[in-house]
Amino acid sequence: MVSNNSSTMSAPSKIMINVPPAFSKIVSLYWSHRNYFSRGFLLYVIVALAWRLRVVVIQSKEGASTIRRRSLPAVDNSNSISTSNGTIIKENVAGVSSPSPSTSLTLSGRPREPSASTKTSDLSHQNNLDARDEVVGKTKKKNSGPRGEVDAVFFQRMGRIVPIIIPAWSKEFWLMNCFSAFLLLRTVLSVYVAELDGRIVSALVRGQGKQFLWGIVNWMAVAVPATYTNSMLTWFQNKLAILIRTRLTNHLHDKYLEDMTFYKVGNLDDRIKNADQIITQDVTRFSQAVSELYSNLAKPILDTILYNIQLSNNVGFESVFVSVLIVNYSAIVLRMLTPPFGKYAADEARLEGEFRFAHSRLIENAEEVALYSGHDVEKGILDRGYAVLIKHINRISRTRIWHSMLEDFIIKYYWGAMGMVMCAVPVFFEVPGTEHMVNDLGSRTQGFVTNRRLLLSSSDAVGRIMYSYKEIAELAGYTARVSELMDVFEDIEHNVFQKRLVSNANPELLQGRGKFIKSDTIEFKHVPIVSPNGDLLVRDLTFNVSPGMHLLIVGPNGSGKSSLFRILGGLWPMYGGEVGKPDSKNIFYIPQRPYLSLGTLRDQIIYPDKLQDMNARGVTDAQLIECMSVVEIAHVVEREGGFDAEKDWKDVLAGGDKQRIAMARLFYHRPRYAILDECTSSVSMDIEKIMYTHAQELGISLLTVSHRPSLWQYHNWILQYDGEGGYVFTKLDARRRLALQEEKNALEQRLIEAPKIQKRLEELKQLVQEENIRMSSDALSALGSNPSKLKPLTRQHKPKPRLPRNEFADAEDTVTIKGGSKHSAPPTI
Repeated sequence: MVSNNSSTMSAPSKIMINVPPAFSKIVSLYWSHRNYFSRGFLLYVIVALAWRLRVVVIQSKEGASTIRRRSLPAVDNSNSISTSNGTIIKENVAGVSSPSPSTSLTLSGRPREPSASTKTSDLSHQNNLDARDEVVGKTKKKNSGPRGEVDAVFFQRMGRIVPIIIPAWSKEFWLMNCFSAFLLLRTVLSVYVAELDGRIVSALVRGQGKQFLWGIVNWMAVAVPATYTNSMLTWFQNKLAILIRTRLTNHLHDKYLEDMTFYKVGNLDDRIKNADQIITQDVTRFSQAVSELYSNLAKPILDTILYNIQLSNNVGFESVFVSVLIVNYSAIVLRMLTPPFGKYAADEARLEGEFRFAHSRLIENAEEVALYSGHDVEKGILDRGYAVLIKHINRISRTRIWHSMLEDFIIKYYWGAMGMVMCAVPVFFEVPGTEHMVNDLGSRTQGFVTNRRLLLSSSDAVGRIMYSYKEIAELAGYTARVSELMDVFEDIEHNVFQKRLVSNANPELLQGRGKFIKSDTIEFKHVPIVSPNGDLLVRDLTFNVSPGMHLLIVGPNGSGKSSLFRILGGLWPMYGGEVGKPDSKNIFYIPQRPYLSLGTLRDQIIYPDKLQDMNARGVTDAQLIECMSVVEIAHVVEREGGFDAEKDWKDVLAGGDKQRIAMARLFYHRPRYAILDECTSSVSMDIEKIMYTHAQELGISLLTVSHRPSLWQYHNWILQYDGEGGYVFTKLDARRRLALQEEKNALEQRLIEAPKIQKRLEELKQLVQEENIRMSSDALSALGSNPSKLKPLTRQHKPKPRLPRNEFADAEDTVTIKGGSKHSAPPTI
């Protein structure tokens, strides 16, 4: 820099450094290059050779350690790796992997071929090793990411998510460009402020009041665009976080609510236990982390580049290059000593989700817990969940203490000391390209202040980059959670599930897959019914329901009555056979506890339609009133303030009213088939008759699950399960079946009373015997006292009293009780 001060001071003497003879040629070659580019290339070659030498040394040490390990005796240290074909591959350090059966199966929509190690039993030892390496390698590659560390898997996941949150030429894309422009503007303003700071101090040292005041004016003038830039950067950061969250939330909602994924992710798959917590909380944290990280990385990177370019012009390229090497190596050391904060963040999010789920579970089952007086048990569960969470958070806090201490020492003090040395280079050494500058006190002061300001800004920028590693690690944890959810959604979309089975169902059966076909009837052809836990409920189900047929489904609890509808609705996977069904708008399902959504009273009647769909169908509120009048629930409209009233209908309506609303909903939609699962258990028989009669009048074929005999008269076919995997599908004669049922109930009642009658007969027999003995004793006593007065007793024959003949007694006076035992009938008296 050129100084206007005529007074100059002599430059300090140069420091002479004795270079060893071995390096004299390299030093001479280096200083012979006066061009920055050639010097930079030479330094690059030297550093590259040193780095290569370091790699060779490390590899040689690793090779020696590998040889030592191979010379050690083998130790049986096996690890179990669960594969997708239902086996566990045990990896032994000493030798061959051995497959063993497992109850953990991956339920896949695509048939899976057995692994190479299980096809034949006479594979060679080398083939077994290859199979083991292949399985272990794939497992490690798949499982390296969920830990949430900053590795290649993290960047792969970000590469998958970034096109979703920032599509090309979108609003988010242009916002990022504007954000980057303001970041660049702030960096340029920072460089200008550093130079301005040097000029102000230089004017102050030289005693130039006019230049000093003019510098203050410029300082105040640059404050206006600087403050505006900082405010806009804060706005851009918040806006970007909102847009990213909106994009990602909409994407996950589309996947979550598509093809009943929301049901399958919680009931057919074990990988995600709290999808709601990931969508609501982890996505928010991910969006904020991405926005903050872009601001905390883009600005420091720009600052580092521009500041180092300016510093290289002031203090020389060599000093900057050495500083970069020092920063690089210290950053490597710091990264090696940095704990896995990404894994900690992922674990903390998981524990937060589990603790939140425990509270949600208590709210959902509050009535049952209160009736059981189980508050102490639930308090223990909540306290344990919170204790585990707090223990993990305290562990992270303790880890941050020493890490922050090490980080501050390296970034603030070690780098600061190296920076002071670099700022002193122009004072003690002649920097190429600065020979024309005046070397007086003011110039040196201005140069030192400017370089120190640039150095502090550059050091602060590099420090923020280093500090950002923790933020990147936390972002890796959130990315792992979100990416895992997306992976599960993708697998479920392709009918691939991972669930631990608790039964011994045939694995070959679980590997099969059935298919759906579009049909005007509901037809099952050789379909096995298997629960998500692997329980085989029905091995081979075949039946069909045509329009006009009304099917009653009965059977013991757990025999698969409701499971049939879950397969029909696509909720459970189908492991074989063929199911024909019409489109979804012609099948309507009403459970025992009807679902009431958030919205108006009108929304409850037309669900899942919206108001626009209702208007498109040409349905009016008056027609909704007619549907409600059929089930005598129209008074709710006036009582609750009209169709547009919004309330928590789950709490407002009673159980019977909810079931009436559900039937009114059925009358509004008028499908071809209606599946009724104990949907009239809370209404009277009169209302039940109205419901079923009106549904049949509308031409709706009914498929009913119920144990109530009062519903038999509304059906003409029956599907009866025996609870052991079998069933009967036949026509239903309701009158004859009711008569048989009444007779059966009467017989069972009489059979229940038969042991009581038998007991009473035994008691009467005993009483009669005792009375006969007493009468004989009295007669003998009278005879012994006065035998002459005794007269011959004439026995009068009277009709023998008889009990009514038991209807269950056969010709040989025996009664057969249900169960096979026979009891002899007592003789008549």
